[in-house]
Amino acid sequence: MLRRFWKPVAATALFVGTPTYLYYRYYSKQRANTVEIPVRLRGEDGKPMISTRTFPMLSQSVVNERLHEHAKQESLRRGGTKWCINTASVAANDPIEDAHAHAIVARDPDDPLAPGDWLFFAVMDGHAGPHTSRLLSKTLINAIVLELSNLINDKKGSRGFWRSTVQGPDTISLAIQKAFTKLDEELISAPLKLLGANFDKEDLKSRQIPDLSQHPLALPLMLPAISGSCALMAVFDTAKQDLYVACSGDSRAVAGVWEEDENGNGLWRVEVLSEDQTGRNPMEHKRIQSEHPPDEAEDVIVRGRVLGGLEPTRAFGDARYKWPREVQDVLNTAFLVGNNKPLRPPPTSFKTPPYVTATPVVTHRALSFTEMANGFAQPKSSAPRFIVLATDGLWDRLTSEEVVSLVGGALQGLTGTVSRSELCTLAPTSSGSVSTVEGKGQRLKDDDHVQANSWSFGDDNLGVHLIRNAFGGGDQHALRRLMSIPYPHARRYRDDTTVTVVVWKDEDGAEDVVTASAKPGEEALNDSKPPSSANDGSNVKAKL
Repeated sequence: MLRRFWKPVAATALFVGTPTYLYYRYYSKQRANTVEIPVRLRGEDGKPMISTRTFPMLSQSVVNERLHEHAKQESLRRGGTKWCINTASVAANDPIEDAHAHAIVARDPDDPLAPGDWLFFAVMDGHAGPHTSRLLSKTLINAIVLELSNLINDKKGSRGFWRSTVQGPDTISLAIQKAFTKLDEELISAPLKLLGANFDKEDLKSRQIPDLSQHPLALPLMLPAISGSCALMAVFDTAKQDLYVACSGDSRAVAGVWEEDENGNGLWRVEVLSEDQTGRNPMEHKRIQSEHPPDEAEDVIVRGRVLGGLEPTRAFGDARYKWPREVQDVLNTAFLVGNNKPLRPPPTSFKTPPYVTATPVVTHRALSFTEMANGFAQPKSSAPRFIVLATDGLWDRLTSEEVVSLVGGALQGLTGTVSRSELCTLAPTSSGSVSTVEGKGQRLKDDDHVQANSWSFGDDNLGVHLIRNAFGGGDQHALRRLMSIPYPHARRYRDDTTVTVVVWKDEDGAEDVVTASAKPGEEALNDSKPPSSANDGSNVKAKL
């Protein structure tokens, strides 16, 4: 009886259960290979609605290729110091709005402080388009070199004493500030100069604004002025063993210095070299309020943003926050309307421009960082030191301490997957004299992956290493998921991210040598062909 009852039940279970199981396996596999995100749309009635979009999950090999696509490494020995330069960029926008540049400029043999080099490294974080950041990648270093040259060679036939004393930290810092400010003034005034050069007498008499939209310089001059970019620059003076960091915007620079106590126990000291310059920085908020009438005190910064719109309080371009309203109307009519690219009107609380400046805050440190040893033994000249320059896409997801610990751990030779708690022991850090000033209200977090529980070590390029850990670390699924979200949806989950890591270490008797490499599989580049790409500046070799 039971046997007769069991057979139809078993057959039914087999008939129904097998397809259900196979469907479950298939559906689960499909979900594991896709990414689902909520997307805001407008329905047929015009009202906003949320819909779910599904995208294919990138394989780990494709993710690795994208992380290394714009990665470059270069090693050089100059004057007894070995320099290792690592740069990487990953886009969220299309095209990417970040840019970067670096250059080496040898001191003139006639300079009393020669021999020695000036080394320049910069990252640019563009917004409202890539136009300003791309222009800066080609011009900012040259502008600083010109200003320093004018300073050092101020008087023809000047004595060596003058030329050496004029190169103190205060005067060098002021020269860097001037270079930033002058370059932005040129960028902002260029469309006005072009308009003035094309006004004829009849236009002046009739007060007619000429249509210059088809002029070959119309968009090349207007677009870098109305889009914007933050800029972060590190300037190394090897002759005087000085480091200058100039920051205009919310990119950040931190340094890591290896130091040991009397018992030989070592850690990485975190030296924060810049402040995030946004409306959430109390000093920036106070500065902007002081530059405008008291009746604007409540309006200049709204929700941490300039006039409620722009997040960085210092930036190149962003002419909507700098040109008077009347000037914006004239230039819009002359250059943009005919190109079907009308300029957005300024914010309603726009009254007394400019509200944004490109003038940077410049900090100075000794390359040895010995002036702040925190009770430890003075760092040895042979101890590794490094600086990280990165756009805010990195700092949205990593702290200054995490970045120093991750680079420090890589330099110590860590490999594989390391838990968060283990890294604190394997690559411990201590705080320097300056704390991080956070300019963001809330860090970007992936909806399904708030914080990775482990870090990944294995990338030779330290820039790639930091971006990988910012986007997922040891959790490969989280990394793949985040990297699989395409433009334009990616911008809700991550920003364009550009990182430059410079490591230096003194080596007695080292000869001057330069070697470079790009992403895996590309040939090494020699000194006569420096690495370059569409969004980076040239590796200039010159004299100053």
